[in-house]
Amino acid sequence: MLKTSALTAAALTAFAANSILCRIALRSAAIDAASFTSIRIASGAVMLLLVLAFARRFRRAAATQSPAPTTQRPTRDRWILAALLFLYAAPFSFAYLKLSAGTGALILFACVQATMLIGAFRSGERFTWAEALGLTIALAGLTYLVSPGLAAPSPLGSAFMAIAGISWGIYSFRGRGTADPLGETASNFVRAVPLALLVSLVAIHDAHTSPRGIALAFASGALASGLGYTVWFAALRGLTAIRASTVQLTVPVFAAAGGVLLLHESVTFRLVLSAALVLGGVGLALAGRARLALAGRARE
Repeated sequence: MLKTSALTAAALTAFAANSILCRIALRSAAIDAASFTSIRIASGAVMLLLVLAFARRFRRAAATQSPAPTTQRPTRDRWILAALLFLYAAPFSFAYLKLSAGTGALILFACVQATMLIGAFRSGERFTWAEALGLTIALAGLTYLVSPGLAAPSPLGSAFMAIAGISWGIYSFRGRGTADPLGETASNFVRAVPLALLVSLVAIHDAHTSPRGIALAFASGALASGLGYTVWFAALRGLTAIRASTVQLTVPVFAAAGGVLLLHESVTFRLVLSAALVLGGVGLALAGRARLALAGRARE
């Protein structure tokens, strides 16, 4: 449980960092959305291949006996995960060219929530009363946090962000239970590279880059995305779909806190109150599930 909590916290921090990096790069026009996506995915693939090669070499050197073979997904499933990763990353970048930060966050996380909860119910998971109440409080806190930035959304931007949210929800749901988080994430990124490059080729007339934009895209891909998503896949092994969807509501709060620390944004009463609502709601939901698990073990 402690390991899952630590992995989840690390993954959510990486998601928040990714949000900040994307916002800086795209809002300052340091790079175009297609080039940002391509560099993000390609740098994530390179980083993960390097880490994977080092990890496998280390395991071979440390092994005293032949390691047990790991179960791999069928090739078709790996391409599906790669396509879902691409369908999150590319529409996400283009959506923020059309949407305010608040509107985009609300559409994204509403779609992630809906997608993962539908998957959870189809697989037989059910809410406890504490999870339902906690999720409601957390959603209210998120809405309050982003409400100053809400505006009549662009239909195209909304569609892009909805595709990103649904794709990420399915990607997270299908990633649960993986036996090899690092290997699978590396495979997903490598297979997503041609798809990202194709988008860059189509949008080549709008391409523009700068050293700052390239550096931000590299940091987003190699660190916040590549390593962050690997940690997320590892954390998902210990999370139910409902819990995995709920904890992601903390990402906008962490991103806002990062904006205060790194971008010198103001600490407002709205930020403090919404953070308390989101974190309190998520805490209530997690505590409710933990109490149910303890009660179940006590009856056994």
